[in-house]
Amino acid sequence: MTNRTVTVSIKRYNPETDKKPYWQDFQVELTAETTLLSALEDIKSDQDGSLTFRRSCRHAICGSCAMMVNRANMLVCDLPLEKVLDKNDRVTVEPLPYQPVIRDLVADQSSFWKQYERVKPWLVPPEGEHQREFRMTPEEVKALEHAEMCIMCGACYSSCPIIAGNKEYIGPHALLKAFMRVLDPRDTIPEERLDIVCNTEGAYRCHKVLNCTQACPKGLDPAKAIAVLANLGFRTGKISQERMERLRSLIPADEIPVKAAGD
Repeated sequence: MTNRTVTVSIKRYNPETDKKPYWQDFQVELTAETTLLSALEDIKSDQDGSLTFRRSCRHAICGSCAMMVNRANMLVCDLPLEKVLDKNDRVTVEPLPYQPVIRDLVADQSSFWKQYERVKPWLVPPEGEHQREFRMTPEEVKALEHAEMCIMCGACYSSCPIIAGNKEYIGPHALLKAFMRVLDPRDTIPEERLDIVCNTEGAYRCHKVLNCTQACPKGLDPAKAIAVLANLGFRTGKISQERMERLRSLIPADEIPVKAAGD
């Protein structure tokens, strides 16, 4: 690829000095190795040191650099600049929508983290010493691994049309984590979790437009997880009993681990 100059159009806004957001164009040299993040870093280093954005790992595992690129939410760290240029060699970059802007490309994610904490995303294990292993079916392992891959970038949250008008909606990111804990056989409060998420501010509010699934940079399916939670909500009060019956079917009575001497 022959090096050429392309345009990165950035939506700028500093609440302390600007009355409203505005667009600013920057010219950058495109090479075969140029990512959108590296282009932003070059702009900040060589053209305008006041440009503000988040970034960290550069390997699409921390979720820091989620932005709106050409009106679609995505991570910019591993995004080849060549792939997002239009026919005029231009790309537009904005902060994630539906959240207040702190400055330039940095959105205030306070509501995002508030809803995450709301679902109690931490594991609540059994009290005392557990004497036998937690057995799981391959399907359950696959479902948990799917949810664990979420990097909390906010791309799904800021693509959800419900968030635009209702900041009390729990959001697809938190509902995906709640799904993970409800299905985890080590967790002891599945009924409490379902009470938190199965209501009109949670799984029952989902419009099923699938924006969250389309926006996820890791290829996850929060929309499907929300649908599963909604169905489980109709069985609240029975989940714990069903889980115990399932575990009994997976663990023969003679397979209870025995502690070795000296352990």
